[in-house]
Order: sequence, then structure tokens, then C-alpha cells
Amino acid sequence: MREVVIIAYAGHGLVACDILQKSGRTITAYCDHEEKQNNLFNLPYWGKETEPENLKRLLNYDYFVAIGDNAIRRKIVLQLMQTLPAPTEAIHPTAVISNYVRVGKGVMIGANAIIQPAASVGLGTICNTACIIEHECEIGEFCHIAPSAVLCGNVKVGDGTFIGANAVIKPNIRIGKGVTVGAGAVVLADVPDYATVVGNPARMK
Repeated sequence: MREVVIIAYAGHGLVACDILQKSGRTITAYCDHEEKQNNLFNLPYWGKETEPENLKRLLNYDYFVAIGDNAIRRKIVLQLMQTLPAPTEAIHPTAVISNYVRVGKGVMIGANAIIQPAASVGLGTICNTACIIEHECEIGEFCHIAPSAVLCGNVKVGDGTFIGANAVIKPNIRIGKGVTVGAGAVVLADVPDYATVVGNPARMK
């Protein structure tokens, strides 16, 4: 298995490093716009990932883009994929994932997350700590399902959507692209593209 280079080495990057190490992956270095003072994993700093020298070096490694912001993560992944293969995934060994789940490239699945049969998770999506994604859910590309969020059966989530910590989405709901679901929200009705919903029951903000 190839060694991994982390792209962006801050809060979310530290979690990704921990997941990769616990999964038996070796992390070689990190790329970022600046060298970090908090080098918890004692990784060498290579500079920016877009530097021609680094793009050439990265051909010999797997890489993982560890950025929590959906839009920025999308921009960097798509930019790198013009030159490199798709990013590797970071899946915590305590995650429970059915054998009948489709998981895209560059996905992060955190500790104690559960993903049930016939679900799918798109390119570059984050399924954070202890989230639950039930049967037949479809999660788009570059989404972020925050810690302990619960998506009941057959929920559809559009690209670039953020679902906050402890939110609950009832079965058969359709959530559009670029949506923000607030922490603790209980979503009982479909949500249109680019909307923000908060509260219990969730209402447009």
C-alpha cells in the first residue's frame, strides 16, 4: 500500500492523520500554504501542493485532502485531479460500513460512524464521528455530515451540503445542493437548493 501525503494539516487534517494511522497507513509528509507550528505527527513540510515539484512527487504517493470546508475541499480536489489520480480515502477502523455501500474516492469516515446497506457516499465527502447513514441514503459529492448526525432511510443529500452535529433527517427526505442544516435540527420536509434550515422542527432561516 502506498504512503500518504496530507493536503492541509490543521484541525481536520489532524483527525485525518489519526484515522489514516489507525488504518495502518504511513503518512510521509504534508502540504499546506504555510508550515505549521503544531506538528503533532512530526511530518516533514513539503510546501504547497500546487508547486510543480510537488505535483511531480505526488505521483508516487497517495494523497488525502483534509479540509473541512466543502467548497475549498472541492476546489483543491478537482484541481489536483487534473494532474493526479483521485485522492485516497480515510476510513476509521471502528466505522461500521455494510458491504453493500458505494463509497467514493477521497471520502473520510470517522470513528464509530455507521453506514447501512444500499447507501452511497460521493467523492470527497466527510462522514464525521458517530454519524449514522441508514439504508438507501444517497450522499452527494463534497458534503459534510457532522458528528452524531442521523440520516434515516432513503434520504437524498445534494452536492456540497453541510448537515450539522446531532441533526436528524427523517426518512425519504430530499435535501438539495449547497444546503446548511443547523446543529440539532430535525428535518421533517424536503429542503431546496442553497437553503439554511435550523430548529426542531427545522425551518428556513
